[in-house]
Amino acid sequence: MRIAFVGKGGSGKTTLSALFSRHLARSGAPVLAIDGDINQHLAEALGGAEESAPPLGAHLAEIKTLLRGDNPRIPSPEAMIKTTPPGRGSRLLRPLGDDELHTRHVGRAGGVPLMVTGEFDESDLGVACYHSKLGAVELYLGHLLDGPGEYVVVDMTAGADAFASGLFTRFDMTFLVAEPTRKGVSVYRQYRDHAEQFGIRIAVVGNKVTGEDDLLFLKEQVGDDLLTHLVHSPGVRAAEQGRADALTSLEPHNLHALRILRQTVDAHPRDWDRLHRHAVEFHLRNVHAWADARTGGDLAAQVDPDYVPGSAALL
Repeated sequence: MRIAFVGKGGSGKTTLSALFSRHLARSGAPVLAIDGDINQHLAEALGGAEESAPPLGAHLAEIKTLLRGDNPRIPSPEAMIKTTPPGRGSRLLRPLGDDELHTRHVGRAGGVPLMVTGEFDESDLGVACYHSKLGAVELYLGHLLDGPGEYVVVDMTAGADAFASGLFTRFDMTFLVAEPTRKGVSVYRQYRDHAEQFGIRIAVVGNKVTGEDDLLFLKEQVGDDLLTHLVHSPGVRAAEQGRADALTSLEPHNLHALRILRQTVDAHPRDWDRLHRHAVEFHLRNVHAWADARTGGDLAAQVDPDYVPGSAALL
């Protein structure tokens, strides 16, 4: 199952991504955390990197070569773009498998397997958009065959910037982290309005709640979309500081909130047809907007009408 954490900058989405990933890992569940934020702080929030791995964004060409496989609709890795959907012959991956991508690009932080997109380097400044790095995550998720009880947790870019690519359609559940302030819920309204157009499932997680007034404010602003909340506490502060003992020092209410998040994810089985339909839709949008003109090819032909997504194609 694929879970995204989004929210305003400073809302605590990275902290929540880390706490939820560690909560899953502590239960023995297979989990992979991915830092998809332009500010790469997830490793610190998890408790510090124990084992680093090369960032995905710096190796996009190699990732394309791997995922292309023997797909006859893709003549070369250069013909792939971030939205190219899988087809017959594509290389499909199992979570944390022994393939080249996972072997090379999965590190470890706070006991949790971790992938990172990578930070801007000097050659990117002034000439590259961060979404070019996120394209590696989009391709990875598009070619991933994860199943029930397997979790991929992605800490996304702040604000509504995630809607600048089709990556926001690649998740089974999106948790929007909101502080009990007007600014804190403003991103929620943007997400809600965009998500409704595509049937994207979102739920609000209140954070830094200090009392009944804060909770009432969130309920008034987001209504039934408020799933649960975390109270401001020493345990959450320890998580924000990246302390290794943050999960064990978390208060009962906040631990219960993490359990609610997992129950919510587990209660909504994967809709492979929806995921693939959105992948094709956003690929065609990119093809018509810029990709054909830039590559000089007919990239709409990359869509394989006979490809069967999901369980029928499981390895």
